This record gives sequence, structure tokens and C-alpha cells, in this order.
Amino acid sequence: MLRTTVADKEKNVFKLFRAGMKGPIMPELFNAEPEGVQMTQGDSRPAWAEIDVEAVTHNASVLSQLVRPAQLCAVVKANGYGHGAAAVARAALAGGAIGLAVALVDEGVDLRRRGVRGPVLLLSECGPEAVDAAMANNLTPTLYTAEGVELFSAAARQLGQRKSVHVKVDTGMHRVGAPVAEVPALLRAVADDPLLVFEGLWTHLAVADGESAEDRAFTQGQLASFNTVLGDLDRTGSLPNLVHAANTAGSIAYPSARYNMVRCGIGLYGCLPGPAVAAALAAVAPGATLRPALSLRARVVSVRTLDEGERPSYGRLRPLSRRSVVATVPLGYADGVPRALFAQGYNVLIGGRRRPLAGMVTMDQIVVDCGDDTSVRPGDEVVLLGRQGDEEITADEWAGLLGTISYEVLCGIGPRVPRVVVNAPQPTGGSMSPPLP
Repeated sequence: MLRTTVADKEKNVFKLFRAGMKGPIMPELFNAEPEGVQMTQGDSRPAWAEIDVEAVTHNASVLSQLVRPAQLCAVVKANGYGHGAAAVARAALAGGAIGLAVALVDEGVDLRRRGVRGPVLLLSECGPEAVDAAMANNLTPTLYTAEGVELFSAAARQLGQRKSVHVKVDTGMHRVGAPVAEVPALLRAVADDPLLVFEGLWTHLAVADGESAEDRAFTQGQLASFNTVLGDLDRTGSLPNLVHAANTAGSIAYPSARYNMVRCGIGLYGCLPGPAVAAALAAVAPGATLRPALSLRARVVSVRTLDEGERPSYGRLRPLSRRSVVATVPLGYADGVPRALFAQGYNVLIGGRRRPLAGMVTMDQIVVDCGDDTSVRPGDEVVLLGRQGDEEITADEWAGLLGTISYEVLCGIGPRVPRVVVNAPQPTGGSMSPPLP
């Protein structure tokens, strides 16, 4: 009896993906590396970020079901939006994602080193110094310049390998991508190369999360431009296997933008891009909820009682309004807790209650005003992001205080905060397809 290798299984799953079917993730691939994220400081202080990968799997499942028959590509760039790319990638694949997307070749290489298999799409065209690494690690490039096509064509010829590529169209984001007028020549260059396989065409929506009529009109205009390119390809029988435009906002608020694949980032981590998208989700999928995957936690390291009028921390900015118990917590702005939170009235959770900061955020620590609560002790858990008891502090709450977005809050959790993976799911569901040989 012939032994079935992992490579054989990959080929079989690849065929299922091409046929539009779903197959199981191979457990030996899912568990190729112990869960967790290599960070800087490890366990040198009682502060950590908990990454609930079961929540990621849940969110991937919700999004996958919402966009059917389109497929889900999980965006795990920026170290999985600060959650840990490898752990998130496995959890997303378990929830139904059929592929992954990153911004940088280095991010894709890191996934491979951590044993993550399956397709990894590069969202930006890389330079000549990174082409060899992209090829060696089976990363799927996005191309939008003649120079990029030539770089990967030359690399494919040198290795004697076929290479699947995606082409990006700039329909109005004006960041990267080929202008619509230049797309036909670019696609001809890809089609004329026997070693480049035109696998995907995509664009990116700039204001799919917008609430105004102008934003909606702009998004519809982007889709109209993209559809013009697709129509030309359809008339010549040249449509690629994968067509994608929608980010999380587009996936939810613009069903016509789903095509046959969507790229979801922030939704995968349990946040929505804005009120308009939240309203759209409630309308198109009543009862569907996304669960935050990251919580930022620490333990009280010091407790002292200070008299009314004392002014803790740098700048001595605010006097205590009464004699108060003040707790020191070992997280600061070097860890992604912005100084601006102090002036905005930010609270943390201790003992299931909201407690205000007693003074300015410092590089490594915060001080918390616990009032007359003498029960607070060193070792008590502190929640800066997440739930404790009946109270919850969300990334959106931070974003509202700071005048920013949840993306920046999550990505800003610093590298010296260890990520601790909890609720690891069983490797079920999803499909993966390796790049073409």
C-alpha cells in the first residue's frame, strides 16, 4: 500500500479548491509549530496580551458564511494586527479561510518558518531584493508594474518553475496598483509569459466603511471601474480564477463587491470598521456577532495609600480628590498604552470595576486610582483591553478616546508584551491550496 505524503494531500486539497469545494485542514500542518508568538520580553513581568484564537476561528466562520459563495482570504499582515500572525493564520484557516494575505515578503517568510502552509498572497509588489525569498517560500506576488512582471518572469525562468500571480488595479485608492488604462498591457505581458499564471485580479476600496452619500458613490464608482476591466477579460475568455475587491467593510456593506473572494482583516480580529458597517452587518446577518480576540492584561505590582491632594506620576498633573488607594501596573506607552489616554479619562478594570488613571502614563507603568477600595492587592488582575466580570473595555473605546481607529490600537500593542494564546481550536474546516509547482 502506497504511503500518502503531505505533498500528496496538498495537491488533493488544491484540486478541491480549484473546483470551488472545501476540504479539511491537515492536522499535521495546523500543528506544525507550538502555538504562541516569539516576542521580546517573555515572562519578565506580569503583563501580557491574551489571544483568543477560538474567537478568530469564530469570526472567520461568521465572515465565511456571510460572503458565500465567495471565499475568505484572511489578512494577517502586521503580525496579525498585533495578535501573532502564525497563531491567527491557523485559527482563520480552521474557521474557513482558504488563504492568507500579508504586506511584506518578510511576513510571508516568517509564516513559512513557523510551519504555516497554504497560499500566502503578497498585497504589495516587492522589489528585486525580495523576489528570491518570495519564490523560495511559495508566496504569491501581486504585480502592478512592467518591472514587477519582468522580475518574477526572470526568477521563474531561472528556477524553471511556473508562478501564480495576482494583478492589482488602482480604481481610486491611489496608493499602489496599475491605473485602469495600463491594465491591458500589463495583463498581456503576464499572459505572454509561459511561466506566469494569471491567478487573480483585484482592487482595494478606499471608503467602503464611509457613511456619507459621497463615500457610497465613490465606492460604487470604484466597483464600476473594476467591472469594466473584468468585462473586457470576460469577452476574451481571460478571467482569472480569483477576483477580489472587498475588505471587511466591503464584504459586509457591499455584497456586489464580494466577487469570488474577499480579504478580511479587522473583522477577523473582532472589530468593525465603523458604525455604517455595524449597521450593515445587523441588516444582512441579524444576530451575527464578531468576538474581540485580544485582551491586554497585567497584575498590580504595588499598592500604596496616598493623601488627598497628592499628585502621582510625571508632571504631577492631577491632585487626588480624596485619600486614595493607588495601584501601580507594569504597562506603559512603550507597550502601546498611549499617554493621551490620561487626559481623555481612560479607565482600567480591577475587580470588575472601572478605575481611572491617577496620573500620566509613563514608559513602563501606569498608576490607577482605586479610591477607598482597600481590598486591592498586589497580584490582582488588571484589564486594560477586554472583559472582566460584567465590564468590558474595547479597542473601539480606546479609539474613540484617542481620535483614531481600532486598527491602530491593536497594532500598537508593543513587541515586549508577550502574546499568550488561549482557547486553541481543533483543526477542522477550511481549505488550503499550495502554489503551482
